[in-house]
Amino acid sequence: MACAKTSWSLDHVSCSICLGVFNIPVSTPCGHNFCRTCITKFWDDQVQYKCPVCNKLFHTRPDLRVNTLLSEMAAQIRPSVRVKEQPCVEPAEVPCDVCTGTQLKAVKSCLMCLTSYCHTHLEPHQRVAGLKRHELVEPMDRLEDRMCKKHDRLLELFCQTDQVCVCLFCTDHKSHPVVFLKEEYEVKTAQLGKIESEVQQMIQERKQKMNKIKDTVKRSKADADREIAGGVQVLTALMSSIEKQRDDFIQTVEEKLKSTEKQAEGLIKELEQEIEDLTNRSSEVKQLTHTEDHLHFLQTFTSLKNPPHTRDWTTVEVCPPSYVGTLKRSLEQLEKTLNMEMKKLCDELKRVQQYEVDVTLDPDTANPHLIMSEDGKQVYHKGVVKKHPDNPKRFTRFICVVTKQSFSSGRFYFEVQVKDKPTWWLGVARESINRKDNVRFTPEKGFWTIHFYNDKLVFRDTLDDVHLPLREELQRVGVFVDYDEGLVSFYDVEARVHMYSATGCTFSEPLYPILNPCFHNKGKNSAPLIISPVNQTD
Repeated sequence: MACAKTSWSLDHVSCSICLGVFNIPVSTPCGHNFCRTCITKFWDDQVQYKCPVCNKLFHTRPDLRVNTLLSEMAAQIRPSVRVKEQPCVEPAEVPCDVCTGTQLKAVKSCLMCLTSYCHTHLEPHQRVAGLKRHELVEPMDRLEDRMCKKHDRLLELFCQTDQVCVCLFCTDHKSHPVVFLKEEYEVKTAQLGKIESEVQQMIQERKQKMNKIKDTVKRSKADADREIAGGVQVLTALMSSIEKQRDDFIQTVEEKLKSTEKQAEGLIKELEQEIEDLTNRSSEVKQLTHTEDHLHFLQTFTSLKNPPHTRDWTTVEVCPPSYVGTLKRSLEQLEKTLNMEMKKLCDELKRVQQYEVDVTLDPDTANPHLIMSEDGKQVYHKGVVKKHPDNPKRFTRFICVVTKQSFSSGRFYFEVQVKDKPTWWLGVARESINRKDNVRFTPEKGFWTIHFYNDKLVFRDTLDDVHLPLREELQRVGVFVDYDEGLVSFYDVEARVHMYSATGCTFSEPLYPILNPCFHNKGKNSAPLIISPVNQTD
């Protein structure tokens, strides 16, 4: 009997929301009882006020009153009741909406109550007749967002026209193509996979671009370090030479001054001695003048009649030293040193000229607007389209041409005459370059070229044009490539100076010399580009 009484008591003193013993039980107008905190929290989360047990709808929020009888019974039974421990909810799981304090994992969600329940709080839905009719589903988070606001039904369908989720009673969408959420989910999931693939591809492209930019900066730094090291070495040698010539110049002038000063000091000393002797003789003469002793006067006069021995100073002069030519000789020595350093730079061109290759232009690759010489050494733009059979190798967008010869290893060098041309560009390009479309002539696209236009000389780099110093009108340009070292260098042949080097290049396919004479510009740029033989005696 005691056990039956306890069971009867627990059934009647338990809150159907928290499933615990009532804590300040209150009664709804429909006669069901709940903890005041539980029903208050439940209604705070709802749009409409209804009973969690029978779903009776109240137009206004009911005025709850404490059930004194249940409160007294709950106070008597509460000490003997222990709540069975259950595991707490994990971050990826749906929490129980009823648990106060530590939330437990929900095992079911009620589409009528719009509440998720753990094992303990789900018990009334398995026991109470009115709650058994509620539709239970697998745990869902944010149940209120899954319900149709208009019909208070589960959003089970997807309108493909309006791209919104709808319930079975949404008649506004009956004329539209409507599918189950799972079906649309599978379609969107497939699209999402494609989007993810495209996003990943974009990420990879940007990573590659970032790496190329970093490589460009790294190569630029290496170029700068090498240029600084070489320049500092040369300029340091010149500074040392200037300092030596300065010191030698000062020493020469000072030595001449010291020699003059030494000569003057000797003469002054001699003059001072004669002045002193003459002063003494003057004193003796004055003293004799005042004597009245005739004998002494006559005896002394003989020795004072002639002045002391002195030099004839009328021809003696101290000539100031001449410094004419001293500075000139120092500058001539400095010029000699400078010429030696310039000779070293010229020797660099001689070293690369030994890798000269004999190349000829390939007519099968020439743009139809180009005119070539029979020997394949000259090319220019005439503005007249020649009929040529099209092939994948022929340039159609840009008036370019490459050579018949290609290079996949080692070193090679060639020279191109650019005399009398206000616009042109040339260099080397890899085999797989785009010959049909509009592209930027950068290393990224397979071009290592210098361009001359508007009296400017630039190297087209991946990030931006590198402006090169232009000392005078270019006559011939030398191009040197070290395939294995990833180096492309350009030289002003007439001035015999290095203009620019692209270092750290990555070559994975054959390279071709490439020329672009540019448009003839009404005859102003009609001169040809000429592949010239190397003259190492220049």
